[in-house]
Amino acid sequence: MKYTKTKEILNQAVADLTQLIMITRQQHWYMRGPNFLKLHPYLDDVMDELDEQRDLISERLITIDGSPYSSLSEVLKHTKLEDKPGEWGILTKDRFKTIIAGYRYLDKLYEEGIKASDEEGDYGSNDILTSCHTDIEKRIWMMQAEINEAPEIDK
Repeated sequence: MKYTKTKEILNQAVADLTQLIMITRQQHWYMRGPNFLKLHPYLDDVMDELDEQRDLISERLITIDGSPYSSLSEVLKHTKLEDKPGEWGILTKDRFKTIIAGYRYLDKLYEEGIKASDEEGDYGSNDILTSCHTDIEKRIWMMQAEINEAPEIDK
């Protein structure tokens, strides 16, 4: 079977992107306070971008004869991102830190996928993962800037 490790990582990304969309949605719904009117629509854009990545990765997985996770039970079984019940009264900075932590996890997962797809000669998946990785790093930078912190992508 070809691209075994790449398929595994792509499917992990499907599960984790689905979970990160829910984590971001939760922060979006429970957000209050300064900059709400600016940040609430910003998080809509974040979720749209994550959903586009999930769709792109799922379609690539199908293209290389994989089967993307497509049920909540599969996502919950395979995601490595923890969920918690929604909570009011959390500072916006802390909400962003929760989302950023998910992005940092995806950053490392995509790096693993880039290496695996290169080793397996799956250059289409490599291109997709490289593009998504670049977008993830840009979001980390932007969200870190919103909370007045450096990107710290090089750590």
